Amino acid sequence: MIVNRRGRVLVSIAAAAAVLAAAVGCASKPAPPVSQPTYTGSAQQLIDVEADSASSTAGTLTTWERSGSGWTRVFGPVRADLGADGIGQATETASRTPQGVWTLTEAFGIAPDNGTRLPYRQVTQSDWWVSDVRSPYYNTHYACAPGSCPFDESAGEDLGTAGPAYDHAVVIDYNRSPVVPGAGSAYFLHVGDGHPTAGCVTLSLAELNTVMRWLDPARKPVIDIGIRDHSAS
Repeated sequence: MIVNRRGRVLVSIAAAAAVLAAAVGCASKPAPPVSQPTYTGSAQQLIDVEADSASSTAGTLTTWERSGSGWTRVFGPVRADLGADGIGQATETASRTPQGVWTLTEAFGIAPDNGTRLPYRQVTQSDWWVSDVRSPYYNTHYACAPGSCPFDESAGEDLGTAGPAYDHAVVIDYNRSPVVPGAGSAYFLHVGDGHPTAGCVTLSLAELNTVMRWLDPARKPVIDIGIRDHSAS
């Protein structure tokens, strides 16, 4: 089944077969070496997501804390699933994970707060992420009862009806300041099931809970999504 909504799992028979083949291949290979992040900004906490190529639908996720002039690894690397169209320039019409560095400033979930220090919103069926490119609320959260919203609800995402994928999630601040209509909306770090996504980054529930409890807004966390530097291997 294909679900053409940002942040929801995008699966087809072909994609599932490809993921299975990739998993079998990875089982016979050693994990890539963990090297210091290339990020040079001022954040004190870093989620580093690396894919082998722009077309990769899965990569690795590692968390780091700044230590003096370098970084100390905290968690990972673990498998992270990415967009079915790989990573790169995101748009509203592509299932691609946005490449770049983005702040992480808020979280939400259908389930109660899991202990994260980020501002957390427990969502219901009246909580939406707006993907209507003609709406002034594009790529923002909006609260309204279904059937009463001031935007095209078919082009939005009712967060409270998403199921286990949104038990917990962190908002990736791509295309939020400023917001560019059509450049893509609703990119989250959320619960996955091992399949490519419509553009989000996903982990298992246990791994996501570990990461979310570690995130500290006082340390200005960011996520850096990019392609692995094979020359350093």
